[in-house]
Amino acid sequence: MAGSMDTSPAFLDGVSLLQEELTCPVCAGIFRDPILLSCTHSFCRDCLNKSWQQQHKRCPLCRKEGGDAPLIPNRALNGACETFLKDRGWRPPNTELGEDHCPLHRLELNLFCLKDETPICVECVALHRGHGLLTIPEGAPYCKAELEFKVKIFEGKVKTFLNTENNYNNTVEYIKHQASHAEKMIKAEFKRLHEVLVTEEVLRLRVLAHEEQEKIATMERMLDNLSDDITFLQQEIEDFKRQMENEDLSFLKKFRDLKSRAQWTADDPELPKDILLDMGKHVGSLGFKIWTKMQMNIKYNPVIFDPNTASPWLSLAHDLTSIKESQERQVAPANPERFDPCVFILGHEGYTTGRHKWDVIVGDNPKWILGVCAESLIRKKKFTVSTKRGVWAISLSKGVYNVMTPERMELKLERRPERIRIKLDMEMGLVSFWDGGTGKHLCSLTSLTNQFDDTIFPLFGPGLHSAPMVLAPGKTHVHHTI
Repeated sequence: MAGSMDTSPAFLDGVSLLQEELTCPVCAGIFRDPILLSCTHSFCRDCLNKSWQQQHKRCPLCRKEGGDAPLIPNRALNGACETFLKDRGWRPPNTELGEDHCPLHRLELNLFCLKDETPICVECVALHRGHGLLTIPEGAPYCKAELEFKVKIFEGKVKTFLNTENNYNNTVEYIKHQASHAEKMIKAEFKRLHEVLVTEEVLRLRVLAHEEQEKIATMERMLDNLSDDITFLQQEIEDFKRQMENEDLSFLKKFRDLKSRAQWTADDPELPKDILLDMGKHVGSLGFKIWTKMQMNIKYNPVIFDPNTASPWLSLAHDLTSIKESQERQVAPANPERFDPCVFILGHEGYTTGRHKWDVIVGDNPKWILGVCAESLIRKKKFTVSTKRGVWAISLSKGVYNVMTPERMELKLERRPERIRIKLDMEMGLVSFWDGGTGKHLCSLTSLTNQFDDTIFPLFGPGLHSAPMVLAPGKTHVHHTI
């Protein structure tokens, strides 16, 4: 390297061998107040104390225990170190050094080590054998150039983070928009269902009131008849009693007629059957009956679209069951789930087990892709739709139906289906496609391992058309079980 210090053996051999003899093996500096151990090894007093604080009193070199013997100052070595320092012109240890001097050798820092990336003095060269060295005037531009490169990376990061910050702020506003929209939808749906419930309540109360009126009217008629009978009987009783008070001959002449009148041939009055209100009809399992009736006012979709995965070029219906081309790119966060630039959208729910099916109304749209995909499918760049990519699908393009295998197998269909049925069997690793109008099987695809190892999502590529792709509602059934 141009301008680097010569570190050849010839140069290093010039370094004083005496310096190595006077160097503490712990701090790599000239001995300061050296101590001689029984094993004949010497160390700076401070270095030895620090070493013994970390481990039992052992020699830092040979690991021999020093015991409790008093520390013996190595005066001869200390004198040699002081003489050496004086001869080399080094400042004494108690002299305050500036930032431009080596804290170890107390000499001016005039070299820069490229490997350790630190300024050193000429005496430190022996400790940096084989390292590239530059003078301080050469090292500063070298390091500044490297740091400038790092600074540019940081500046780029700042720009990226500012863009990300803006995206985060937009995402916050989008979440607020989603919450506001969802709140309106929830309130509208509850209002609609509430109106249905109110209507159902009115109808049920009306039926109850009608039955009440009918049965009360019946009882009132029976009461009127019973009152007439009581009045008649009371009058007859009074007349019979008057006749019995007459003279015997007069009474006996009328006896046959009186006896005939005293015959009651009608049945005794009693409550008719089913005269009470049908409480089981009106209040029995009332909640369940209302829920069953409510099904006529509720649409169920086995699959709905996930708007958080929708390409910005797609526009969704409010109920998330219909999608079509957007004339303008939608403003939406670039969240990891969203497809961009590919024009796709996923179903809201992913599957890990079980069997599932759903119908998609494609109508006369000239181009579409339908199927399922693995959750790990790439979202943020273009990709080839194929089973090798974790997509099991069929498509229509330019009047040709294709099975989306790597070889693109063409489907020969007798009629153009307006409704595609997709069946997914997670345990079998099987996806099958059917004509939803005729029930005719179109084709089937399987995973390479005959099972799906990833979570599988319904995949929809509606193409860029004004006519919507619609998720057909499913059928609901109420099962009575014991």
